[in-house]
Amino acid sequence: MSAAQRTYVLVHGAFHGGWCWRHVTDQLRARGHRVFTPTLTGLGERAHLRHLEPDLHTHIADVVQTLFCEELQDVVLVGHSYAGAVISGVADCVPEVLRHLVFLDALVLPPGGHVLYAASAEAQSYYHGLSREAGGSGLIPVPPADFFGVADPAQIAWLERHLSPHPLASFLSPLDLAHPPGNGLPVTYVHCTAPEFTEIRNAFALARTMPGWRHVELATGHDAMVSAPREVAELLLSIG
Repeated sequence: MSAAQRTYVLVHGAFHGGWCWRHVTDQLRARGHRVFTPTLTGLGERAHLRHLEPDLHTHIADVVQTLFCEELQDVVLVGHSYAGAVISGVADCVPEVLRHLVFLDALVLPPGGHVLYAASAEAQSYYHGLSREAGGSGLIPVPPADFFGVADPAQIAWLERHLSPHPLASFLSPLDLAHPPGNGLPVTYVHCTAPEFTEIRNAFALARTMPGWRHVELATGHDAMVSAPREVAELLLSIG
């Protein structure tokens, strides 16, 4: 393996699965890099495990176990959307195996915060309503595919075939961190701007306050790995 080769672990957001990285993964592997796309418990091809009511801590453990079982080192760890909370938890646990964190239009939560910290007032009301109806558990129904900033009909159809309900408990469980977000690792925050995903605007603001973080804008929608896979791959390849 040459010195220029990298190991990438790409973590999907809510309602998605490892499948959503397909076109980014193809480009990274074509350049000779190792790429892993774990699917979080209860989603994608692991949707049959949703009865376990996985929460944020389960999803952090999913990624930590991938790193452990695959014996990965020097990893560029990427989290999209909800997975910003996941990779923050992973970095808090095992920073020694990580090289760089990439928050792809992703949540940034303060220690002890939960996903709803970054949500709009309308979204908070909706999720809390679901929680009351389901007794604090259950699933969040899949939103329309264009919610994720995708406009191409073929891409929308692909998303609609694969998106699955998301475990509600993962939005309500707090992110327990012993260190500030990023845990001192090099961090790149990618803000997708066309259109902006306003549901996590609070996270964009918090990311801007984090000392030492690099900020990049990408002129595509929230699901950049679907709408702009070449641009996402090139951005990841540019990380030293």
